[in-house]
This record gives sequence, C-alpha cells and structure tokens, in this order.
Amino acid sequence: MEDPSSKKKPYNNQLWRYAGLAFQMMAAIGIALWGGYKLDQWTGMPFPLFMIIFSLLALALLLWQIVKDTGKHDR
Repeated sequence: MEDPSSKKKPYNNQLWRYAGLAFQMMAAIGIALWGGYKLDQWTGMPFPLFMIIFSLLALALLLWQIVKDTGKHDR
C-alpha cells in the first residue's frame, strides 16, 4: 500500500524552496539598503545614491538567481 503523504513531497519541497527564495530576497534587499544607507551617511551625500545603486544591484542579482534556479528544475 502506498503512503498518501508521499504524494505531497514534491509539492512540499517546492513550497519550501520558493519560500526560502522569498526570505533570501527580503534579506538581500534589506542588507543592500542598509549598506547603501550607511555608505551614504559616511560619505555625507545629500542624495541616497548608494542606497539606490545597491538595492537595484541586489534586485538584478536576485532576479538572475531566480531565473537560473527555476529554469534548471523545469527540465
């Protein structure tokens, strides 16, 4: 007899993988914003240039990682 909980394993693994990606995105963007803010304070810039650059760079890297990660599992 087949265990009914074994059918939920692939869905459950994907759920945890994508939930992990969401937390990774939040953490990376938060760290990029914090680092940019601190660097802007240290340089004394009136415009938050490093905050914008670091957050956009983190977003681009995260999107690249998501595309790479989801693409290899679909094959």
